[in-house]
Amino acid sequence: MSVRRVVPNLYVEDLPGSRPFFTEVLGLDSAMTLDFITTFVSPHSPITQISVLTVDPSGLRPSYSVEVTDLDACHQRAVANGCIIVYPLTDEPWGVRRFFVRDPSGSIANILAHR
Repeated sequence: MSVRRVVPNLYVEDLPGSRPFFTEVLGLDSAMTLDFITTFVSPHSPITQISVLTVDPSGLRPSYSVEVTDLDACHQRAVANGCIIVYPLTDEPWGVRRFFVRDPSGSIANILAHR
């Protein structure tokens, strides 16, 4: 298992209103847009990303997302190491499988793989 990318999650009240800052000021492209999230990506470095959310459908607020190549193996290691799973392995309707785990700092990590 390896990590493919790590993406910080930023929570805002006005998702459409935040778009010009990320696209016009920072020059990022929109890589994914759903009603609650937009992920912006550098046109020159596709793994350089930030996700801007109004809310996560889980009701929780993960601080960052980590895409891994083998989600089940990562979940097994988290459980074996006594990590606190705060959102179970879930197949989401937008095409990812994920779980949330509390990291040692107390932050919530969204661990995911694309289906």
